[in-house]
This record gives sequence, C-alpha cells and structure tokens, in this order.
Amino acid sequence: MTNCTGFAPISRPDARVLILGTLPGAESLRRQEYYAKSQNAFWRILGELIGAGPDLPYQQRLETIKSAGLALWDVCASAHREGSLDANIRELEPNDFGRYFQAHPHIGLICFNGQTAGKLFERFVIPDLTAEARKIPRKILPSTSPAHASMRFAQKLEHWRCALMPTAAGAR
Repeated sequence: MTNCTGFAPISRPDARVLILGTLPGAESLRRQEYYAKSQNAFWRILGELIGAGPDLPYQQRLETIKSAGLALWDVCASAHREGSLDANIRELEPNDFGRYFQAHPHIGLICFNGQTAGKLFERFVIPDLTAEARKIPRKILPSTSPAHASMRFAQKLEHWRCALMPTAAGAR
C-alpha cells in the first residue's frame, strides 16, 4: 500500500457548490492535477457545462471553475491505497471540512463524484460537522472515472448538468 496525500481545495470564499472526489488517482498524483487521467470524463463534463474543458491549460480550467462558483476538493486528505481504485482506500484521514465550511459560508450544495466519495463523507466527515454544516444539501453524481463504464458519457453529463447548472454561475 502506498501512502497518498491529496491536494489543496480549488475554491474562492464565495463558492456555492463543492464538488468532492475521494482521493487523487496515481496519474493525478504524478502530475499534481485533479482528474489528470485522460480517460476520466470530469474535464469533458465541465467543458460542456462551464467551458473548463481538457483543451484548456490546467490553471485556466481551475480559474473557470472558481469563476462559475464551483469548488473542487476530495474527502480524503490522505490514505493508503494501492493503485487508483477507490475500493482500495484504507486508513484514511479526512480533510478538515469544519474549517473549510467556516471559510466558505456560501456553499449551498455538496456534489460527490461517485458513490464512494459520498459514503466516505457520511462515515468520516458528517459526525464531526456542526449542525449547520450537516444541513447543506448533498447529491451523489455518477463517477467520472473510467472504472464506472456502465453509464455512457451523455448520461453522466445529464446528471451533472441537472445538479450543477441551477447553482453554478456562468452556465453555458
């Protein structure tokens, strides 16, 4: 098992939607970029929704996300994991969401990139949150990972569109 450490959040204090993954995969850790694996549909989806597509330089994608009122982070600050599959996450340490929500009081929706992120949040984060933070609506979206191949891109895109577009600014 390899010890993996996640990234800092991508957000501004006025962010309205927090998108949470589990922990960066091997390619993301190697490149130090969220969703770096080219087969992952995350950037294609955000390209369709807010113009933050994989054709843009990484830093420009991050600025586009922030300008749209979105924030990006992971449930896990660190964990032991072999490979990139979420099912292999062990001995995780969650990120400090109490501090995050204090610094980002406008978060009105938490979207999870896949079921595992949602389950880990429920198990390891919710018990330590304030009553107010526990009330923030949460939505589990289809994973953008290539491992979640049972759903076509168009179907994933529609789920993500329905969740993000009512809240995100700068919608296309």
